[in-house]
Amino acid sequence: MSSLTVLGLGNPLLDISVKADAALFEKYSIKAGTATLAEEKDKPLYDEIKAFPDVSYIAGGATQNSIRGFAWANPISGKAHYIGCVGDDENAQLLKSSAEAAGVKTHYNVSKKNPTGRCAVLVNAEKERSLIADLAAANDYDPEHYKSEEIQTLIKEVDIFYSSGFFLTVSPATVVEVGKHALENNKILAVNLAAVFVVQFFWDALNSVLPYADYVLCNEDEAAAFAEKSGWDASDLSAVAAKISALPKLNEKRERVVVFTQGSKPTIVAKNGETQSYPVAPIDSEKIVDTNGAGDAFVGGFLAALALGKPIDVCVATGNQAGGIIIQQEGSSYPVPCEITL
Repeated sequence: MSSLTVLGLGNPLLDISVKADAALFEKYSIKAGTATLAEEKDKPLYDEIKAFPDVSYIAGGATQNSIRGFAWANPISGKAHYIGCVGDDENAQLLKSSAEAAGVKTHYNVSKKNPTGRCAVLVNAEKERSLIADLAAANDYDPEHYKSEEIQTLIKEVDIFYSSGFFLTVSPATVVEVGKHALENNKILAVNLAAVFVVQFFWDALNSVLPYADYVLCNEDEAAAFAEKSGWDASDLSAVAAKISALPKLNEKRERVVVFTQGSKPTIVAKNGETQSYPVAPIDSEKIVDTNGAGDAFVGGFLAALALGKPIDVCVATGNQAGGIIIQQEGSSYPVPCEITL
């Protein structure tokens, strides 16, 4: 058995996770189940939740979570790499040691201007999570880092590139450069829409990358937002997936595959304008700890199966199995040993 090598490009963040009551959500005008960038009004939130008795700290950021999940689910080690920008501080060392302990080789760009980014993870009584990200140093990613000898040597060894849409808020030009490399060398680029606000407010950046994308992944809310922004009917997500699969694509040697997760509802997959649905194994609600990281874990499992050359149904099943496991854990903590067999 052999595995392709995967590189993730994203915003490394230290997740600060707590269980939160309705009063905290109301105090900061936070909606359940959303992901947003921190505004000035949100800055006191981070120190406030650090005082919670159940606070936990997890190496996070959507793409880093997914690449950790890839390394966890992949039986072959040494195939996971990650790029992002951190500060020159203790939290950066925590992120690096956590990622590398999980089997991910990090290639951080270090900012001297800002501290390492952080993300408040608020879990409500219904076990939904809301993410409020203060990018800080993650926002300082320098495209020159990608052009460095270290990274240029690395990308020659990489077979699959993955980036969450959150990175498009920082350096869309870098993702385009990755897309060009993938196009020229017939490699795989997978992108994730990541959040509704990415679709709404970073539409041009998203559309600069999509022509290079061989795999497009997102959840049902992001899919509906994409449909609305495109002027399509958002009520038929199978049709939306089919339309995205048929959007202009530069690498004609590879068909675009579109994957929509819908929590416990069937996963939608589109290719060549045709769609298929894959059921999700139910999880007893009493076993669900929180849903933080479920989508990230899905990507990790999906990429692990893809890197091993598995067919799309196995990729989806592995992604859903990984997501089902992670929602039974605190935050994005992958249990060892891995229960997934590939």
